Amino acid sequence: MIKEFAQGLWITFKHMLPGNSTTVQYPRVERLQPSERFRGLHRLVPGHDREKCVACYLCPTVCPAKCITVESGENEKGEKYPVVYKIDLLRCIFCGYCVEACPVEAIEMTGDYELANYRREDFTFDKQRLLR
Repeated sequence: MIKEFAQGLWITFKHMLPGNSTTVQYPRVERLQPSERFRGLHRLVPGHDREKCVACYLCPTVCPAKCITVESGENEKGEKYPVVYKIDLLRCIFCGYCVEACPVEAIEMTGDYELANYRREDFTFDKQRLLR
């Protein structure tokens, strides 16, 4: 019994030694590295002359939070493109269904996780902001 007690104390004291901190000094010293599968901020993938999105309306259809708004238009070649593409991040649950449903892989989720803002309007991402 004393042996187990001493082992427990040794583990505790080992974690108290300098250089063995489990706390991350975020953001001043180091930033967290998200995993490969982390679903962060959305991004529209740019094509060679415009965005890849063909305004098929699959992403707003599968979105359980109904946070995506798409309005389509046609260019002079007769190709459909989104005139309006908005995502309301205050409603988004970051499920990734929009990425899975896209037939042309025009939307992806990046590893950006710093999404804090002071105004409500800053959480609505339009097409230009999603292309950056």
